[in-house]
Amino acid sequence: MEYLNAFLCGGLLCLIGQVLIDRTQLTPARILTGYVVAGVILQAIGVYQAVVDWGGAGATVPLLGFGYALAKGVARAVEEQGALGVITGGLGATAGGITAAMLMGLLAALIARPGYKR
Repeated sequence: MEYLNAFLCGGLLCLIGQVLIDRTQLTPARILTGYVVAGVILQAIGVYQAVVDWGGAGATVPLLGFGYALAKGVARAVEEQGALGVITGGLGATAGGITAAMLMGLLAALIARPGYKR
């Protein structure tokens, strides 16, 4: 059942993004940024944790999940460090994902041998 919930949750989030691309003048970059901000806002008001509990990886892997991780990291760091946690918490909570994305990008660049097209 966890796999089905993750599939449904992630699919619904992707469906919403596709509808926004098809039906609005928003660029994909703005939609992606909006997803991150929405994840932060939904976690800040306490709604996104219920989505994560139901959807599992379907809720934490997309960009809404990145915003959720940022907000959760900041909240935890503020409890532990005070005001300094506002600056350090988000990066500390997402450092693993950011590092993995950079390393995978580097690996893809080494395998694909990118270059300028003429």
